[in-house]
Amino acid sequence: MDLELRDKKKTLGPKRLLHSFKYAIEGLLYAFKKEQNMIIHIFITMVVVVGGILLNISSMEWLVCFLFIGLVIGTELMNTSIEAVVDLACPEENPLAKIAKDTAAASVMVFALTSVVVGVMIFLPKLLDLLK
Repeated sequence: MDLELRDKKKTLGPKRLLHSFKYAIEGLLYAFKKEQNMIIHIFITMVVVVGGILLNISSMEWLVCFLFIGLVIGTELMNTSIEAVVDLACPEENPLAKIAKDTAAASVMVFALTSVVVGVMIFLPKLLDLLK
């Protein structure tokens, strides 16, 4: 697609805004249906929400939890899009394609592991207090 054609498609207005939400929801649904790790992230999100309710975490702790949930899920979506673009641009095996896909996956892993550390810092003291 050339720039002129792309610019014509980029007209502003409520119809375009509604379409952008529709496309975003389609992308989210695709990831939920096709990406195994997204199912894991959603399951862990549910565990965190139930745990937060049961352990009565503070507003600031909720803020931190939801920030990291958003970062992990958002990064997983970016990883999915990077993988799709790499597959489109380079359907055969290629060392550079592997680097792109592996580093995108690593970014999800970094946020997920950081989220685990943050979750332990928030929930472990509350669980230990509960066990006393």
